[in-house]
Amino acid sequence: MRAILIFILSLLSPPLWASECPAFLNYDLPRLHANDTVNLCEIASGKPLLIVNTASHCGFTRQFEGLEALHQTYKGKNLMVVGFASNDFNQEAKTEEEAARVCRENFGVTFTMIAPSYVKGQRANPVFREINRQSEAPGWNFNKYLISPQGKVVKHFGSRVEPDDEALTQAIEEML
Repeated sequence: MRAILIFILSLLSPPLWASECPAFLNYDLPRLHANDTVNLCEIASGKPLLIVNTASHCGFTRQFEGLEALHQTYKGKNLMVVGFASNDFNQEAKTEEEAARVCRENFGVTFTMIAPSYVKGQRANPVFREINRQSEAPGWNFNKYLISPQGKVVKHFGSRVEPDDEALTQAIEEML
């Protein structure tokens, strides 16, 4: 009964996070190899984000391990790590099932992963369209974008910057 009441109330007025969250994060995005979606406003409103375009079969795929370590280190301080499986560089697994297996079984990924989509050009998903407008489009997989709680790209780190790189961790610490 309580769930029904909450649902009805949510139809009557927009949730509090809707007015505080940047519009480009307010989309229902399909989770990697799952039957549900995630709305970054719902799970990360008021939190800084580290958004990364990822790939399952790339020389940088090993960075999943370091990204998971960042997630574990900073989730208690409200940093959200979000991976976007990328369709742009022909390095993604053939199926979402395989991509999910690479992430979870090979690297123990527990942070939010979004199903494959485009991250550059006209076909870029809405999140990356705005990131690209504010910063620069990824030239390859594993570009890292530190996003403020207000939706501003604070810093961009290219593929060669490892998740444990001092410049990246220092930028995260300064944001928190």
